[in-house]
Amino acid sequence: MNLPLPPDCPYYLLSRATLAVTSHLKKGFADEGISTIRPAYLGVLLSLWDKDGLKANELGKRAGLEPSTMTGLLDRMERDGLVRRAPDPNDRRANRIHLTQGGVDAEVSATKVVSATLEKVFCTISEKNIETTKNVLRTILLNCGKEKLK
Repeated sequence: MNLPLPPDCPYYLLSRATLAVTSHLKKGFADEGISTIRPAYLGVLLSLWDKDGLKANELGKRAGLEPSTMTGLLDRMERDGLVRRAPDPNDRRANRIHLTQGGVDAEVSATKVVSATLEKVFCTISEKNIETTKNVLRTILLNCGKEKLK
């Protein structure tokens, strides 16, 4: 089997697009004065902004992250003053993850940056093609054995 050259390789294009959008987000967060927010934190933050105090395992499912990834990510988010872990009063084995005041305060600025970035990168793409792209990406995740994301 011959692999396609980079300009025609779906993996190459997906990786490059991800890196480009991540770069725009990092710059936007820095420009907005919220450099403690990192693109990797967005799945967790968006989930907590929707419902604070989730159990760590539920948060990981919502954010689409493996438990081993969640541990290190939450460590970094705690270090950056965005979240705190608290024991679950009903389950000694579980922690609940809560936003700190810094995590709460970052919501407006971070969502502004994310919205502006998405608007910029998708501005010339029709709504129909955006929906098709999301469906293709969900199918890729399913084919890789990951849960379908909402």
